[in-house]
Amino acid sequence: MTLLILAITSLLTSWQFAKEQNDHQIPVAEDKHWREVTVPHDWAIYGPFDRANDLQNVTVWQNGETFPSIKTGRTGGLPYMGSAWYKTILPLQGELEGAYFLLFDGAMSEAEVFVNGQKVCFWPYGYNAFHCDITSALHVGDNEIAVRLQNREQSSRWYPGAGLFRNVHFIHKPHVYVPIWGTHITTPYVTEELAAVNIKTRVENALNKHIELRTSLIHKATGEVVDSLVSHYDVKHNLPLEQNITIHNPALWSPETPNLYVARTCVIADNVYQETVETTFGVRSVQIVPNVGFLLNGKVRKIQGVCLHHDLGPLGSAVSRDALRRQLLMLKEMGCDAIRTSHNMPAPEQIELCDELGLMVMCEPFDEWDWAKCKNGYHRFFNEWAERDMVNMLHHFRNNPSIVMWSIGNEVPTQCAPEGYKIAKMLQDICLREDGTRPCTAGMDQVTCVLENGFASVLQIVGLNYKAYRYEESYQRTPQHLILGSETASTVSSRGVYLLPAIPDDTDHITNMNHPSGNSQTNQCSGYDLQYCPWSNVPDEDFRNMDDYPWTIGQFVWTGFDYLGEPSPWDTDAWPSHSSYFGIIDLAGIPKDRYYLYRSMWRKDVHTVHLLPHWNWNTGDTLPVMAYTDAAEGELFVNGKSMGKVRKLTREESEAAIQAGDPLGLQRRYRLIWDNIPYEAGEIKVVTPVGEAICKTAGAPHHIEMYVEDIPATDNKPLHFVRVRVCDANGNLCPQASHLIRFSTKGEGHFRAAANGDAANLDLFHMPQHHAFAGELTAIVEGSCTLTATAKGLKKAIITIQ
Repeated sequence: MTLLILAITSLLTSWQFAKEQNDHQIPVAEDKHWREVTVPHDWAIYGPFDRANDLQNVTVWQNGETFPSIKTGRTGGLPYMGSAWYKTILPLQGELEGAYFLLFDGAMSEAEVFVNGQKVCFWPYGYNAFHCDITSALHVGDNEIAVRLQNREQSSRWYPGAGLFRNVHFIHKPHVYVPIWGTHITTPYVTEELAAVNIKTRVENALNKHIELRTSLIHKATGEVVDSLVSHYDVKHNLPLEQNITIHNPALWSPETPNLYVARTCVIADNVYQETVETTFGVRSVQIVPNVGFLLNGKVRKIQGVCLHHDLGPLGSAVSRDALRRQLLMLKEMGCDAIRTSHNMPAPEQIELCDELGLMVMCEPFDEWDWAKCKNGYHRFFNEWAERDMVNMLHHFRNNPSIVMWSIGNEVPTQCAPEGYKIAKMLQDICLREDGTRPCTAGMDQVTCVLENGFASVLQIVGLNYKAYRYEESYQRTPQHLILGSETASTVSSRGVYLLPAIPDDTDHITNMNHPSGNSQTNQCSGYDLQYCPWSNVPDEDFRNMDDYPWTIGQFVWTGFDYLGEPSPWDTDAWPSHSSYFGIIDLAGIPKDRYYLYRSMWRKDVHTVHLLPHWNWNTGDTLPVMAYTDAAEGELFVNGKSMGKVRKLTREESEAAIQAGDPLGLQRRYRLIWDNIPYEAGEIKVVTPVGEAICKTAGAPHHIEMYVEDIPATDNKPLHFVRVRVCDANGNLCPQASHLIRFSTKGEGHFRAAANGDAANLDLFHMPQHHAFAGELTAIVEGSCTLTATAKGLKKAIITIQ
């Protein structure tokens, strides 16, 4: 993203907000409905939750449904529909010179922008960034900026958020200037010894002028100037001005070494200084080689990625750099090295953090093309707006080294159209025209269609959503000779809930699962990580594909975090479920057991030993115990008594076990499993060559414990994430506790939100009270304060947050 140094750039954060009372009319100035808000702002996240919010009677064809059914909670059960206005005053003093712009990082949705009553632009797609030239609408003094946003019912199949949910920038440029996203930096030749850097700079109002560009390349971490160049142009045509600079012994960008450079360019027109722009970039190469794989900096690697929706759980869709950093650091700790922006353009903060932290990105714009998934979805705008949306996305993010591939869409119905491949080629051609340095893919779930109609063959990378059993066929029938798991698993689980029988089973049979203690577990899924949706599979099948087929280039798991909406399998008139069960990490940002299964496979630099389930059951219960570990074998003890040693099966042993009818034959290749362990209060312990893990029986709930997660807060209004646990007198987590925890603060900071990870919980996020789920929840505090947590029958906890 281009940053302006001496031109004026400012965030517009202080706004007034009101819901629209009369059709398409801004509320009057003294209307009581106006209130002060801070942008980014999501007005729908405050609820209330309601079954009737966006109730959809639909056929979800991509999930294999053949007739409509009532879908509850599909968009989070939150009131995101309707029209609303934002307005602010922009004071300008002195003579107005140059050009003035508003840049919106995203506005949900169908944004109409007015300056002093004059409509200056319209942009329908809420996820995309766009900018408006407002020069002619301004005057000296106070200028009113107003934005009307409209969210229609059935316009999404997950929670989209509502409002100015990303940042708004006011930009003042000189007479001759580099436009927004006006630089394009590539590294066409990269080795460890040498990198060629190509810089194309567009300069507006430069015709018939002498332009001088003074460019320095700076190592971002050290501030060292590694090279510089002065170039002169007599501009006769509106073409980018091109510079080529060489870096010797470049510091390459990769997930392990996220080195960044800055290109600082001074623009001088007819010997008069105009402005300085800075563009962050990285030196790295990306290649796709048939039958070899995905190469980053010339080295083959398999992508260990996850899909992420844009919402931030209890914070809604309002972007927060601190919340995004928390997500990405937790995923990095798990061994994740890539994310897929599902299924829309990301916030720029997310991509900047991926650059800085070292996460590769599949950047994706669309969930619909010209054929509808939702009655009021993007298909209404595709024919007129798709190219403009693509160009904005590509220009916005093409300098970011973290982005290693573009996706042109997800499970679009058009993939089964006889000439759907023509649209796929058109969109891919736009990517190649505007960037050309990264390969293109799409998330395809209708394998029969795309293999027979040529759709899959058009794309540079064949991306399959699920259908693990069709990888080999797809590899044989497509010319690319590579397969990417563009979306994998869709395993569903609830943190701390364990259902029997513990065998792989799709969720059509979930109501037949039993809780060992006989308790009702309505609207939950099993933490044994063995339940999956009818269209998908458990993680072990994807591990097998990655291990056994050298031509698989990696996977993006659905999903890294739970998100608001799409509560499969509890989505068909199964209120109050209103958030997903797919996440490796729940909506509160607390890892589920599955986190450690992926960590045991993906982290090669550290050891993992994780034991499940918890150890609070009823006398007479018998249940399986599993250990997720990188160790090949382990021994289980119950109160010091050995339950035997087990080891992971080899590939051949696993296949033989499957053929012999063992329902966990595949899982025994990737997990240590003890099948029938009698419950006995006390502790269970697994001992492996790389470490051990213990689960203890908790006593009666006694007190609350709190600690601040060790993640640095850097926003101007920093967020702190506080883990809250209900413990017994000895400090053991009480895994079945569900106390209502009340919060209060003293000091400058204040309570922002809380979540517990229960997809069926209707506690409002912003209220300073929340029930624990499986003994835990997360509270979010903004700024410095003393936080107190209390609950009936428990000793309170107090923590000071600096």
